[in-house]
Amino acid sequence: MSDKKIRLLMVMTTIFWSGAFITGKIAVGEFPPFALTFFRFLFALPLIFAILYVREPSNLLPHGRQWPPLILLGFVGTFCYHALFFTSLRYTTAMNSSLIGAMNPMVTTLLATIFFSERLTPWRLFGILLSFCGVFLFITNGDLQLISQFRFNKGDLLMLTAVCCFAVYSLLSRRYMKQYSLSPLMVTAYTFLICVVISIPFLLWENPAAYIVSATARGWLSILYMSVFASVLGYLFQMVAIQRIGAPRTAIFINLVPIFTIIQSITILGESITLFKLMGAAIVITGVYLATRPESSVNYATIAN
Repeated sequence: MSDKKIRLLMVMTTIFWSGAFITGKIAVGEFPPFALTFFRFLFALPLIFAILYVREPSNLLPHGRQWPPLILLGFVGTFCYHALFFTSLRYTTAMNSSLIGAMNPMVTTLLATIFFSERLTPWRLFGILLSFCGVFLFITNGDLQLISQFRFNKGDLLMLTAVCCFAVYSLLSRRYMKQYSLSPLMVTAYTFLICVVISIPFLLWENPAAYIVSATARGWLSILYMSVFASVLGYLFQMVAIQRIGAPRTAIFINLVPIFTIIQSITILGESITLFKLMGAAIVITGVYLATRPESSVNYATIAN
């Protein structure tokens, strides 16, 4: 698959993930964090395993040595990230959460450089910084007063921890896919399954009887959207991209999520757009292109074994 097709897949992924912010906002009013984590991936299991059975029947059951990396990826990248993310929304503002989430490409690249001997070119570094500046401008709408009101709290620490979990997951997944002969589809399916299993005791601790009876069809449909589009398709496309172009170049696409979230907010919720948001969107897109374009002579996205 060409780099152009990979970029297209990741753009689609960011659209799916941006839609999850809208549906997640609906669902979080009816379900607690661990329940959202559990049901989101429980609903995704039949579809992802059906795809695995049809496309890769030989990979339907992992071998003995493949279980430890799958368990680690499922715990860190699926369970921990989502549990921390949903919990952080109880304590922090949307602006803080979005800005910290936009740090994911930088955290991923930093960890790749330190622990995986990733070579960081000046153009890629410039693209990462440029896209983060664009996200900052896009979210704050150029309002310096909002910037001065930024405060760091418990929710921010939880979100920062979630970002680190997702960065570790992204980096380890490519390494483990090579080392243990794991396909992107197999990783996606079994990390979902492991997340569901780990979530069960936490789900019971939240007392499902207290909210399931009052949950509306709107809330359940919101979870279903996150299951099919944000989880099954989003995670699968991300795994394919990580395998092909590496975790740091894949992670930079996350900066497109706020842009597509605003576009969907305008078209679905009727919110307005401003000049600063348009400028921020253009800066982010430029930064994403600079940070993810193929190098002319050396493939710097390869992570050392």
